[in-house]
Amino acid sequence: MPSDAQNTRRPRTEHWVAPLAETPLQEVDAADTTGTPRSLWAEAGHSLIRNPVFVISALLILFVLFVAAFPQVFSGQDPRYGDLSLANQKPGAEHPFGTSRQGYDILARTVWGARTSVVIGFFAMLGSTLIGGTIGALAGYLGGWFDEVVSRITDIFFAVPLILGAIVVATRLGEMNLWTVVAVLSVFGWTNIARIMRGAVISTKSQDYVTSSVALGASSPAVLLKHVIPNAIAPVIVTATVNLGVFIVAEATLSFLGVGLPTSAVSWGGDISDARDALRTQPSMLFYPSVALAITVLSFIMLGDAVRDALDPKARKR
Repeated sequence: MPSDAQNTRRPRTEHWVAPLAETPLQEVDAADTTGTPRSLWAEAGHSLIRNPVFVISALLILFVLFVAAFPQVFSGQDPRYGDLSLANQKPGAEHPFGTSRQGYDILARTVWGARTSVVIGFFAMLGSTLIGGTIGALAGYLGGWFDEVVSRITDIFFAVPLILGAIVVATRLGEMNLWTVVAVLSVFGWTNIARIMRGAVISTKSQDYVTSSVALGASSPAVLLKHVIPNAIAPVIVTATVNLGVFIVAEATLSFLGVGLPTSAVSWGGDISDARDALRTQPSMLFYPSVALAITVLSFIMLGDAVRDALDPKARKR
């Protein structure tokens, strides 16, 4: 009997040990060897570094930011100085992109216009994110009648297109400056942030760690700020990144229509508007600011798509 029991146990023991001996060490993830798996943000950063879309878009954005911060490195000309005796010149050594009908240096107007677009886009994105994020977080966390009221107000603003609402307000205000354009875009651009934040907060506040914090006596503001918002902010970051490019286009559209920045301001939209009549005779007036605007907006949209894929666990599995 003992020999029979040993014979029946031996195959089981060998079957259990064999897979461990055949498992190669190089297939084990570094996170498994340390016993501490990566967090969401660490995993997202690891994924972004290996994503060529993120690398290309990030390099383009860094270049645009460098141009906006140091435009004098790329052009020593004054973008607001126009000499009619130099109007409509072809590209040359002194004016690499040529000159406009008013005698402006096109290169100087293009590089200095990057600062205007980036500043307006960044602060409009920041303002709309603060407004929409605060409203959406409070509506999602408090719920009840407050959520109903905020949802109806959001629907009203969401029904008004961004450009149309900005045009109506701009015509009432008259001539606008940089900060009034930022304020107008922020007022009409917060609705999608509010909706996304509200949904993320509603999903997050039902998690076990939030319930445990409430049961331990943590106050509602502490739970919202320390536990709910940090774990619900990922989709808001993605939307805000894409919105930055949207606001740059919105500012250019308003300036193109003549209701945005004044004509004395250096803006890609204003330069594109001035170049409409010279499209056949001097297409470079339209080409360079249009390409700069397209590359900038495309870079932010590509960056937002890459960040969204990195922060979405389902996308990483696919």
